[in-house]
Amino acid sequence: MQRSPLSHPATFRCMSVAPPPSLQPTDAESDRPRVDERRQDDGTWAVAAGRWTALAMSSRRTWEALSGNLAGIPPSEDRAWDLRPIEQLDHVGAQLLWNHWRKAWPERVEMDSQHKAVLDQVARYTCAAPVETTPTLADRFKAFAHNGPRMLFVARDFLGLIGQLTLDIGRLLRAPHRAPWRDFSGQLYHFGTTALPITALVGLLIGVVLAYLTAQQLRQYGGETFIVNILGLALIRELGPVLAAVLIAGRSGSAITAQIGVMRVTEELDAMRVMGIAHGFRLVMPRVLALAIAMPLISMWTSMAALFGGMIAADLSLDISPAYFMSALPRAVPMANLWLAMSKSAVFGVLIALIGCYFGLKVKPNTESLGRGTTSSVVTSITIVILVDALFAVLFKGVGFR
Repeated sequence: MQRSPLSHPATFRCMSVAPPPSLQPTDAESDRPRVDERRQDDGTWAVAAGRWTALAMSSRRTWEALSGNLAGIPPSEDRAWDLRPIEQLDHVGAQLLWNHWRKAWPERVEMDSQHKAVLDQVARYTCAAPVETTPTLADRFKAFAHNGPRMLFVARDFLGLIGQLTLDIGRLLRAPHRAPWRDFSGQLYHFGTTALPITALVGLLIGVVLAYLTAQQLRQYGGETFIVNILGLALIRELGPVLAAVLIAGRSGSAITAQIGVMRVTEELDAMRVMGIAHGFRLVMPRVLALAIAMPLISMWTSMAALFGGMIAADLSLDISPAYFMSALPRAVPMANLWLAMSKSAVFGVLIALIGCYFGLKVKPNTESLGRGTTSSVVTSITIVILVDALFAVLFKGVGFR
């Protein structure tokens, strides 16, 4: 009884008659890697033969022939593989077979032990291709929930910065002669004096635009004189402080983050720590105090420039004389609005300086982190200013109105 040629090599010895010399395959033909498909009683078998090595597949002709050969025998569940006729198998050939099997073992495969060792190693260290899936609603909720701990870390660090500022102010009160007064005066000049031209120009233009738009509506109802009330309350109470805070956040807040971030890149912060110089006392506290003092003055300056522009526009569009405008303004706007505006401007200044210092201290020693920190500082400062202004509007809604 004839035995199947696919039996295990330990229990089978192949006895065949050698073909005549004219029909024997050449060495190059027998070494060529190839796959033949054979049908047996137990199913369809794919028989791999030849040398499956990088050297044997180095020529383009051999590689294209083998690729076409494998494409004609796609992997399927009912096809078994016989790798015993393979003479040599290295990791290149094993990787080619493993990729052809779609990175999964066939249902049936016959091979020698040395070939199995190579295939096992390839299968172990070959990474499966990532499957791109559309995130579900649950995945999006989990991703959103994972941002919670990060927000807690940010809140913790920011509260730590506020606590350190409180301790530094206490240290300043105990020993004023050790305070960095030179840094404080320099920051006060940069944050306050150099910001006067741009804030005055923007405030003047805002006042002109607001007055012209208001005049168009008041003229229809004969209420031209009420432009003093509208401009006074809007500019002194709300627009002046918010406009000045937004300008300072974009101008000085970004400068604070950039200055401290550059010190991180140039390792000056590390040098200060080695020398025993506290970052909060020498870097954070002077900037916070300087901006807390300069911000109310800048806010009042911006409101005055805006009122001046509105007064000129009211004179040109509604024939409201500057003398009447100046005399009616104190009656239309109680003094409480001015104190409220200056108080929240001081809060804006403290928050802008703290946010700028926070992002500056969080900068990593590379330029990409410096740019990202500066952008985050400006965006966060403007957002916080608007939120705090809304909070002030709700809490003090009954203050400053007759």
